[in-house]
Amino acid sequence: MSELLNVSSSPHVRHKDTTASIMRDVIIGLLPATVFGIWNFGLDAAMVVITAVVSCVALEAMYQHFMHKKVTICDLSAAVTGLLLALNLPSTIPLGMVIIGSFFAIIVVKQLFGGLGQNFMNPALAARCFLLISFAGRMTAFTYDGITGATPLALVKAGENVDVLSMFLGTTAGTIGETSTLAILIGAAYLLYRRVIKITIPACYIGSFAVFVLIFGGHGLDFTYLAAQLCGGGLMLGAFFMATDYVTSPATPKGKVIFGILLGCLTGLFRLFGNSAEGVSYAIIFCNLLVPIIEKYTYPTPFGYKKGGKNK
Repeated sequence: MSELLNVSSSPHVRHKDTTASIMRDVIIGLLPATVFGIWNFGLDAAMVVITAVVSCVALEAMYQHFMHKKVTICDLSAAVTGLLLALNLPSTIPLGMVIIGSFFAIIVVKQLFGGLGQNFMNPALAARCFLLISFAGRMTAFTYDGITGATPLALVKAGENVDVLSMFLGTTAGTIGETSTLAILIGAAYLLYRRVIKITIPACYIGSFAVFVLIFGGHGLDFTYLAAQLCGGGLMLGAFFMATDYVTSPATPKGKVIFGILLGCLTGLFRLFGNSAEGVSYAIIFCNLLVPIIEKYTYPTPFGYKKGGKNK
C-alpha cells in the first residue's frame, strides 16, 4: 500500500525515449546524407566530418569538466551538433576553421547559455553563419570532380539551366550533406517512422516556400524551376533536420504551422531577392529568435481559464 501512495515531483508520466536515444536516431537519420557526401567528395569530406564531431564532443567535455559540471557527452547531443555542422560545410574547408566553428557552436551558442535545452538558436547553423561571415571565400568555394565552380542553386539564380535529376541524386557541387535530396529524404523517412519528428514543420516550410517561389520567382508555373529550387541548397536538410530541433522550434501545434510558414517565406525572400542564392541558414536562425513570441500567442488556454489567464 505504501508504494501506491509514493509521491514524486512532476512530470508523473514519462516517455521511454531519452535524449541519447533521440540523438542516436538523428545520427542514424543523417547517415545516408553523410555516407553519400563522403562518397561524393572523398577523403576531404570524411576528415571534415570526423574533425567536427570529435572537436564538438571534446569541447563540450572540456568545458563541463573545467566548469565543474556533469559531463554529458554520452547524451550524443554534441555529436549531433558536430555532424550537422560538418554536413553544412564544403569539403575543401581547412580543418582549423572546422574547429573554430565547433567552438562557436558548442561554447558560445550552447554552453554559455546553459547547455542542452537552453540554447536560443540551432548551434550548428549558428556556427555555419559565423564561418560564412568570417571566412566567406572558403565557405563559398565548392569543388566537385576536381573542378571549382558555382553550385547548381547559384546557376539557377543566374538564370542558367541545371540538371534537376543530378540535383536530386546529389552528383553536384555543394556542402557535404546538402547535395543529395534522395539521401536526405531517406533519413527523414526514418525519423518520421521513429516518430522523432513530425511532418508539420517540414511540410509547412517546403509548401510555403514552393508557393512563394511560384508567385514571386518570375517563372510562372515552371515546375522544373521549382524542382531545382526545392532540390538545391540546404532546404531539405534544413527542413527535416534543423527546423525540427526540439529546443529551437515551437512546441504548440499552431506555433509549428506558423513557424514553418515563416521559414518558407523568409527562405524564398532571401533566395529570390537577396544577393546570395541560399537563405536556409539565416531563415532558420531568424525564426529561432521568434519562437518565444510564437509560443506566447499560440499557447492553448487552460481549461477553466479565459485568454489572458483569468478565471471564468
